[in-house]
Amino acid sequence: MTKTLILVFHPDLCRSKANKALVAAAAGLPGTEIADMQAFYPNGIELFRDGESEAARLLSADRIVLQFPFQWYSAPPLLKAWQNAVLTRMFYMTYEQEGRALEGKPLLIAVTTGDVPESYGPGGRNMFTMDALLAPLRATAHRCGLAWTKPFVVYQADKLDPPLLQVAAADYAVTLRAWINTSSCSKVV
Repeated sequence: MTKTLILVFHPDLCRSKANKALVAAAAGLPGTEIADMQAFYPNGIELFRDGESEAARLLSADRIVLQFPFQWYSAPPLLKAWQNAVLTRMFYMTYEQEGRALEGKPLLIAVTTGDVPESYGPGGRNMFTMDALLAPLRATAHRCGLAWTKPFVVYQADKLDPPLLQVAAADYAVTLRAWINTSSCSKVV
């Protein structure tokens, strides 16, 4: 069985409605490991203290999901710190042993945001499309040789009533299942 690793970068997952619902939906999928990164690293993540264990976690997976709430046009600070600690180690310090082994793995970004889809684009409140705002993560994926997948976005995440939140969570599970099946089938052995 293949392994899907979902790294959740929510500052307080217990208080989240949307990200918690997405995690619950993903938890039912076979071969899925979910890591609440804030719970693992409440005081931050460091290159020399935590980089090796996080690199091992990535290398044990067949595909990777980065899940987080979109905050002020960016990912939460812990995700950036994780990139600095883990990806710097893997691609600049231990490339032959770790970085090269990570290349080719599929990556999915799962993001929640409080605004409506129409606000993301020219003339909208946020001026840029979500794809444009996620460009730094796409560039990181490209630099690391990760196979970029169209992001999964939940809009108005903090305003969804329970039935719509259940629909979003179910959509996430369907998206993940299809992505897992597609990336498993296209894997070169």
